[in-house]
Amino acid sequence: MPEELIVPLEGGGETSALRYAAEDPRAPSLVLAHGAGAGQRSPFMTAFSGAMQTRGITTVTFDFPYMRHHRRAPDRAPVLEAAWRAVLHHITAGGAKPARVVIGGKSMGGRIASHVLSDPTRPLPDIAGLVLLGYPLHPPGQPDRLRTAHLPLLATATLVVQGSHDAFGAEQEVRDAFAAVPASVDWLIIPGGDHSFNVRRGGRSQARIYEDVYATVAEWVHGRFSSDGTGAG
Repeated sequence: MPEELIVPLEGGGETSALRYAAEDPRAPSLVLAHGAGAGQRSPFMTAFSGAMQTRGITTVTFDFPYMRHHRRAPDRAPVLEAAWRAVLHHITAGGAKPARVVIGGKSMGGRIASHVLSDPTRPLPDIAGLVLLGYPLHPPGQPDRLRTAHLPLLATATLVVQGSHDAFGAEQEVRDAFAAVPASVDWLIIPGGDHSFNVRRGGRSQARIYEDVYATVAEWVHGRFSSDGTGAG
């Protein structure tokens, strides 16, 4: 069972986080935020976190304030970004500081993580990578409403996991958008996959597709670090 943490928020209030600790205390840490419609205890988030834990990665998830308070509409971007910073400060403060940290999230959670990493006025130290699990490039059916303005400022190595038929951004759309990122960008494309990597047709089972996602993300996170615990570059 994960350990529950209570995280104080900027300006008052609090939210909850769940820590899925790997056996090795020097394991890299992956901090993941949920998407717009489901919180950290959703089947996707719990399955993903458990899979990372068994692959030697300590994973921390958390709820944005609106989810914590059972509101349906997501908070505005500044509130979401402040929650990200509060969680990172909480888990890296004092003696609890993880030696190695990658951040990211599902859909909106990953997008907001990319916002936080792209803010030149409030740089985050010691973040070695960004994992985006289904980047929401635009709302479905609205390809002109691109969420790309911050991407030229994203200087953190990034892994994008994207369904090729994602209604929030198909493969070529997302590849074209991330060409503006100055850092290295790696890709895992799920052929025929939707925004949650579900595939209606194909030779592989859905369970196998998710296993491939878990394995790829875990390998990439471990690969961000050298044997002495420093960032790989």
